[in-house]
Amino acid sequence: MNRFGGTTTIARSIDEVFAFLADGENDKKFSSRIIEIHNTTPGQHGVGTVYVSKAKDLGLTMQHKFEITAFESPTLIRWKEIPGGPAWVAEGGYDLEAVGAQTKLTFFNEIAGRGPGKLLARLAARGGAKAADAFLASLKSAVEAS
Repeated sequence: MNRFGGTTTIARSIDEVFAFLADGENDKKFSSRIIEIHNTTPGQHGVGTVYVSKAKDLGLTMQHKFEITAFESPTLIRWKEIPGGPAWVAEGGYDLEAVGAQTKLTFFNEIAGRGPGKLLARLAARGGAKAADAFLASLKSAVEAS
């Protein structure tokens, strides 16, 4: 699989950071890829919650469907993409750790593919790795502004 990610420190408590990330609709506030995102299980945040998004990927507008697979407040969130195309997020996640009054946040995505999607998965992972620092800076800024 093709994995990328990174780590940053956010000047907010672990509970504040977790609460922000627990609402997947906040992704639009920090991910430049996301055009729109909606919780298809309104009022629910946790294992089984499904989000549908439209995102710019490799220059194309794509629809994605993600399911929360692990939700352990305030330290861990995991998700997987419900495959609909040749490449998808097999697993992604946030790990949070309290560091005094701040929070150390680590994120990752593992991209899988089948057939020609294997090449797309490699390209997506390379692009994600190149954009990881900007993604983390945007996420940090959004959480600290909330």
